[in-house]
Amino acid sequence: MNTLKRIFNLLIITVIMSSFSQCSSAQKLQKEAPTEFGNIYCKQWVSGMVDGPSGMNIFIEIKDSEFQPDSVYFRGKETKLIKDSQKENVYVGHFVSKSKQPQDIIMSSDSKQEYGNKMPEKPIKIPFDLAHNECIISYVEGGKTKYYKLTNVAEIQMVEAPMSPASNNK
Repeated sequence: MNTLKRIFNLLIITVIMSSFSQCSSAQKLQKEAPTEFGNIYCKQWVSGMVDGPSGMNIFIEIKDSEFQPDSVYFRGKETKLIKDSQKENVYVGHFVSKSKQPQDIIMSSDSKQEYGNKMPEKPIKIPFDLAHNECIISYVEGGKTKYYKLTNVAEIQMVEAPMSPASNNK
């Protein structure tokens, strides 16, 4: 009987501790926009090389030049926002997908032969549940990181242009 009480108490304590741990990891979204936003859109890109990298860029126009966004969460990924060098008040987030080229892995009973193998990368879980056309920007205000959700991210279709071979002008 004493053992059952201990197990029950341990179970209750575990449930309580796990419920408190969820509170600290939850990110609170700001209800009011920190600034005025303009066009928000994304565009896919490819490197042009066989089995080369590809990715997506997200463009966020910010009307207030004083506002400095930090990062963007979009379609299950996170990246830093950097100011676009060609467009004023536009920030760009670059999401790069790895090459789809298979990597050579050495499998052996001798662990010394497997030394050069790379560890597989675990996918990073972002702390937000977002729809396909939603993103969240993070920014720092008063020393605290804050988050704001942007909706209706437009997707501009990539223009596929075949690469032409170099001309031989001899």
